[in-house]
Amino acid sequence: MTVVEFINDIVQYDFVRKGLFASIMVGVICGVLGCFIVLRGLALMGDAVSHAIVPGVAVSFILSINIFYGAVAAGVLAALGIGYVKQHSRIKMDSSIGIVFTAFLALGVLLVRHAKSGIKLDNLMFGSLTSVQSSDMWLTLVIGAVVLLTLLLFYKELVVSTFDPVMAAAYGLPTGLIHYALMVLLTLVTVASMQTVGVILVVSLLIMPASTAYLLTNRLSIMMLLSALFGVMSTLVGLYYSFSYDLQSGAVIVLAAFAIFALVFFLAPGRGVLWLAIGKLMRLPRRRASKRDVLTQLTQLTHKGDPSP
Repeated sequence: MTVVEFINDIVQYDFVRKGLFASIMVGVICGVLGCFIVLRGLALMGDAVSHAIVPGVAVSFILSINIFYGAVAAGVLAALGIGYVKQHSRIKMDSSIGIVFTAFLALGVLLVRHAKSGIKLDNLMFGSLTSVQSSDMWLTLVIGAVVLLTLLLFYKELVVSTFDPVMAAAYGLPTGLIHYALMVLLTLVTVASMQTVGVILVVSLLIMPASTAYLLTNRLSIMMLLSALFGVMSTLVGLYYSFSYDLQSGAVIVLAAFAIFALVFFLAPGRGVLWLAIGKLMRLPRRRASKRDVLTQLTQLTHKGDPSP
């Protein structure tokens, strides 16, 4: 399918427009929130929360309630559980995360099997942009607005607690509360992204665009804009290929995000691996020439200092 045909399908089919809207919103909110996840070193925590919502989704289906409530409750409970295990034992954070999220995921798999009549496991785990419903679209819009508004209102507090938590605590900022509030936002984003990339791969959409932007700039505001742009680009590519070739949207989105990261990693001006390697090769002849000049000058000085025969 050509791009022109894809654009015609967007105009013609309602479900494609819904997928397009959802993909743009998910790319933006994952890209923006992902910057704080990356800078705080919470990538593994993001993975844990995204997996931990599975039992909440299953319970929501069993009780015939909106999946939003079950998913958010499970995500928040997992975040609190991880913090509780770390604070009340000798176990470190990474081990606490592994213990809690694997237990939640295992419970979720069992509950999903029990509620198999109402849940499509593949769509839950890996997403499906072509099956986005109106309720999913509006839920994504509301969550996106809440997340972006919260980040805007508490931007200064988030910045201070991210880059210097000791100073934030000295100023009286509730760093623990900020951390758990960020976990709540992470849970909301995971719920919003569930239909797009699935709970298994959502962490990649949080991490890859933000990491890509981090390679290009040292300013947080620019990093957030670039991360949102890369997130949208990844989701649009995922929508195009998943619709054109009947592929799992989550997997295609992740591969697109990785391709963008790889390009920046190798080719970023002044920072890319290949760029730095070429710079070293270009400086190498100059260094050799400068060494030869020094040796020549030393030889000349030595000859000048020798007594005449």
